[in-house]
Amino acid sequence: MHFLENQTTGSREKYCNYLKAVSSLSNLFSDSSVPYINYRVAENLFCKAFEADNLSRSDISYDARKDKIGIGIKTFINQKISKFEKVAEFNVLSKKIKTLEGISLAEKLADFRNERIDFANRTYEIEKGLYHCITRSDKKLIIFETEYKTIDKDSLKIVKSTDASLHFKDRFNNYLYNHSKSTLFQKFEKPENALELKVNIIDDPFDLILKLLNFKGLSFNSEIGTAGIDYVILPLYSTALSNEKQKVVPEKSGLNQWNAGGRARKPGELYIPVPSAIHKKYPKFFPTRDVVFTLKTPDNEVLNAKLCQENSKALMTNPNDALEKWMLRKVLEVKTNKILTYDRLLEVGVDSVIITKIKSGEYKIDFAAIDSYDSFSEKYLT
Repeated sequence: MHFLENQTTGSREKYCNYLKAVSSLSNLFSDSSVPYINYRVAENLFCKAFEADNLSRSDISYDARKDKIGIGIKTFINQKISKFEKVAEFNVLSKKIKTLEGISLAEKLADFRNERIDFANRTYEIEKGLYHCITRSDKKLIIFETEYKTIDKDSLKIVKSTDASLHFKDRFNNYLYNHSKSTLFQKFEKPENALELKVNIIDDPFDLILKLLNFKGLSFNSEIGTAGIDYVILPLYSTALSNEKQKVVPEKSGLNQWNAGGRARKPGELYIPVPSAIHKKYPKFFPTRDVVFTLKTPDNEVLNAKLCQENSKALMTNPNDALEKWMLRKVLEVKTNKILTYDRLLEVGVDSVIITKIKSGEYKIDFAAIDSYDSFSEKYLT
């Protein structure tokens, strides 16, 4: 599959010009003849040039989506034909694999890796995946694409095992797992037909920037926006029951409210908890209790939602099982009448959601990586 070849000539030219322009400013960061492009900038300009959905804020397996294609965007220095690059981190799951070695470790890593890819596919309705690689060499960029594959467990073979790492492969790719960093690397090989872009690195980019800033009307757009105005992050677990060592999804409330006692309940009864600190710090972000607003999912389904219960502590949908069908059944693949645990969230690599305000009465929801709410709380709620 070749994404670039299927794009319009105009969008490809725009993309190449973006890359050359940004990398021409490399002397802002170093005096190397190898161009520099920050990975977030690479993701943003890719999405801008090709009008792709930017998924980088969700910190899932893909960085972008276009026409049901999931795209992982990688940028790295590569003076050789091939190089191992990081494709996944398993710090939160390291306890589950620290006693494994050899083929048993490779198989478990394949399970973790494949589940995260499958989770992203379910969340964003992705049918195919690819890696878009922007490699950097002396005064030029080399761009190529390769398939984004799950690990084939049936063809796993151990290449080399040491105290520091495990090198294994399947019939498609080579992988390297670093024990101390709990990080999985994949080998990327540059094809002969890769696209090469020559880069003219500006000697004094600081002077250029000063001149640009003298122009009136120059504006900058923030991709993330302002906390509490444009977005908030909510936990999928209980902040009251959790601590630094252990997080807990309560068995009888929140996403497991269907399991609460007191009366007969339907499997679709659940809610996303809204901590009181959110309301206290940002009282105008959400509508008031019981006021209906729309909530758009990553796969473009529009749900009717509102804040419910005492102190507006629950984000629910109407019908309530709309949230259940999307989040629990489709994406997290939790079976009916089965408790959602924090371990399940660890397996897919998310434990929070980002709620973004599009305009008054219109919001969208997306998943956020492990510890995202903790970071948001520490930075904006304390």
